[in-house]
Amino acid sequence: MSGTKPQLEVADLHVRFRTPQRMVHAVRGVSFQVGREKVGIVGESGSGKSQTGRALLKLTPPNGIVTAQTLRFQEVDIAAASERDMLKVRGRRISMIMQDPKFALDPVMRVGTQIAEAIPADPKLSRGERRDRVLAMLEAVHIRNPARVHDLYPHEVSGGMGQRVMIAMMLMADPELLIADEPTSALDVTVRMQVLAILDDLVTRRGLGLIFISHDLNLVATFCDRVLIMYAGRIVEECAAADLADASHPYTRGLLASLPRIGSRHQKLAVLNRDPAWLND
Repeated sequence: MSGTKPQLEVADLHVRFRTPQRMVHAVRGVSFQVGREKVGIVGESGSGKSQTGRALLKLTPPNGIVTAQTLRFQEVDIAAASERDMLKVRGRRISMIMQDPKFALDPVMRVGTQIAEAIPADPKLSRGERRDRVLAMLEAVHIRNPARVHDLYPHEVSGGMGQRVMIAMMLMADPELLIADEPTSALDVTVRMQVLAILDDLVTRRGLGLIFISHDLNLVATFCDRVLIMYAGRIVEECAAADLADASHPYTRGLLASLPRIGSRHQKLAVLNRDPAWLND
């Protein structure tokens, strides 16, 4: 972890969901810290990545139960914080970029109006000044002709542009920690690299902490500083992103072996053999 003191401290985080049949344990005893760095959380679908990110902002659905020994962001005890307390943190000091702008953006509101809603309330700020701030942020995320995009509806922008709009919206309040939940999964390779370059530039220039949730090991290895590998709601391994290829846990090794590689002579990809011991080891 970079820096002398972490921004975020998580110890023994559990997320459980009540269902008509049983209690589902989605996140089981997760512990980690995040400083002013890029931390990747990877794993298969259902491994608990997104639920971990949502729990940090108290966005768990009503049928969920979140407990933790420690869940702290700087001086804020998130575990004990009320909803009123979280309104001062969520979207202001910690922002979350959702996976798909088609579902995260309001389809009946213009792009500029939605971004402007993320600006902290200030009675001294005129309508024109708010618009100027939105246009400046659209330009910061490399959107050409921001004035035109400002007046468009979400269905009128492409997937890559919609994701940039989401990033702009989350950065309007100048947060200190950014949680990105698979922000590039619906994008083609070229647009994906452009969005990652924007995130990297903004994180580096603003000194933010970033939690990057993904299922793409190769992407996380090249983009992040550290990587947490999750399996069945637990962190089974943690390593520097540059050392991911040398990971030691059988689950991580299995995930790496199942990735297709250009020029490989193997006709069939390896199949991950799960060990029941991983659930508790």
